[in-house]
Amino acid sequence: MDYPLAASLWQQLWQGLRGPQPAAAAPVFLDTATFSSAFAVSELAATSLGLATRATAELIGSEQPVSVNVRLASRWFQHSFFPRNRPAPALWDAFAGDYRSADSWIRLHTNAPPHRAAMESVLGRHADRHALAQQVARWQAETLEQAIVDAGGCAAQMRSEKGWQQHAQGQAVRDEPLIAWQRGAAAPARNWPMPAARPLLGVRVLDLTRVIAGPVATRFLASLGAEVLRLDPPDWDEPTLDEEMSCGKRRAVVDFTTAAGRETLRALLRQADVLVHGYRADALERLGFDAETRATLSPGLVDISLNAWGWGGPWRNRRGFDSLVQMACGIAERGMVWAASDRPTPLPVQALDHATGYLMAAAALEGLRQRRATGYGSQARLSLARTALLLQQHPSRHASAGISAHQHDWLPATELTPWGVGERLRAAARLPGTPLLCATPGCEPGAHPARW
Repeated sequence: MDYPLAASLWQQLWQGLRGPQPAAAAPVFLDTATFSSAFAVSELAATSLGLATRATAELIGSEQPVSVNVRLASRWFQHSFFPRNRPAPALWDAFAGDYRSADSWIRLHTNAPPHRAAMESVLGRHADRHALAQQVARWQAETLEQAIVDAGGCAAQMRSEKGWQQHAQGQAVRDEPLIAWQRGAAAPARNWPMPAARPLLGVRVLDLTRVIAGPVATRFLASLGAEVLRLDPPDWDEPTLDEEMSCGKRRAVVDFTTAAGRETLRALLRQADVLVHGYRADALERLGFDAETRATLSPGLVDISLNAWGWGGPWRNRRGFDSLVQMACGIAERGMVWAASDRPTPLPVQALDHATGYLMAAAALEGLRQRRATGYGSQARLSLARTALLLQQHPSRHASAGISAHQHDWLPATELTPWGVGERLRAAARLPGTPLLCATPGCEPGAHPARW
């Protein structure tokens, strides 16, 4: 492993978490195989997971050393759950992906039915990708990007890093901290037993996230014993990630567009210790749950929020996903040059999602540490685009053979889920005395009532 890259990443991650104070000791890095990529993806995997684990140690006052298996951390950025009695679900909709436009490239994100419908409202319905590609080729990439966004869909033109730096949104992201902190409301410091083996036992985490980054964060908190309650909207379907992301959690369905649903949310917030949400910048505000209201409902709340494109700039309320951010900010274009390819070359994994998820988990743990010490809650804001900027500051310096699987990578017990059986990777990070292990397998939306 290129340790200077890991050391630089660790310094920046720690500064984002704790400010200018000297960084805690970096994790011990083991089994240091890395992805083959234009950027330091495996180093980011190891250091972001290491940060969340170090934040756990800081919370419980442990002086035990943190270690991270770099190869396993990289694998967790791919998948952690592998079905054994059936094929793994398809990760992408049939029409999702990169298309050549009249002047450039554009990525269409159509995994969610509403987003596919928005794309089709602009480009029409087509029998297959080839037919759709012929239609996309008639458009200028930026014009098509805007048309799909205006229709309520998700798309991103491929831009170079220089082009993104000159873009108003790229400039806004450049001025944001990796983790934007704000002190919240004061409340009597609520202590909980905090046994080293399950330090978040008794901590209530309300999870309003979907897809990858937010669920990674709450999965990590669940692996430390937190009571995680995830709320999904009616008819939400996430079959590609249900088993992967919902282990250790309870899941309820609540419709926030109804008065009854909003009252349920208020009741749950009043008893929550941590809120993790991935709504666009003004979505909760429009429902009547702005940051001040959330803090009033739950004094001392640790409030962790995620946005795709950043918290300022013209795209702050634009829908976004990891693959779209990679296209827009220059990562896919730089990968294309690095690989000497004739088409966009993204990262080998959705590293922005996974890394930001572990940063969110670290922020939640740091917020709980501050709450125990001071009695104050806190708010932390992160974005995929800001994590992308961090990674772009760390290009890869060497070729790599890539990441392989080993026989001893799996937990010894088979995981039984509502969909069948499978195997889970063992934890990539280690804090002696504090195992990272979810107590329950994945579950379906609505499997539990909307109550603590």
